[in-house]
Amino acid sequence: MRSLILSLSIAIAVSAYADTPLLTSRATVGSLTGQQIYEHICQGCHMPGGLGAVGAGSYPKLAADKNFVSWQFVALTVINGRNGMPPFGYPVGQGPGSGASHLSDAQIAEVVNYVRSHFGNTYKPEATAAQISRLPHPAAELMGPQ
Repeated sequence: MRSLILSLSIAIAVSAYADTPLLTSRATVGSLTGQQIYEHICQGCHMPGGLGAVGAGSYPKLAADKNFVSWQFVALTVINGRNGMPPFGYPVGQGPGSGASHLSDAQIAEVVNYVRSHFGNTYKPEATAAQISRLPHPAAELMGPQ
């Protein structure tokens, strides 16, 4: 009986949590900061602290990454994906299978600036939404000006 009550309590708690904006969905991703975007989208593969992981795949560490000297490198990686990482720069509903979360240029700038200034990276936050909008995005011919 105790295990049934515990199981039921866990199921109720998980169901309640699934309805909170803490979980990333297309409806809630628009309100997230760079840190929250990292925590809800990126950290699943790159791990807390940006340490990366190896297991079912190889997920590079972001901590103390010398490539991050270039905000454009980081931005293009987020926009277009890299080595199995999904692209997040597709227009809403136009990504592969339309399953990947769409990030606006402002959100991409936020997460780029976050990872470049955390995890032992000491680069100044300098990417802006205007700069991100000038970089090549997937399906750019479908997007028009942003």
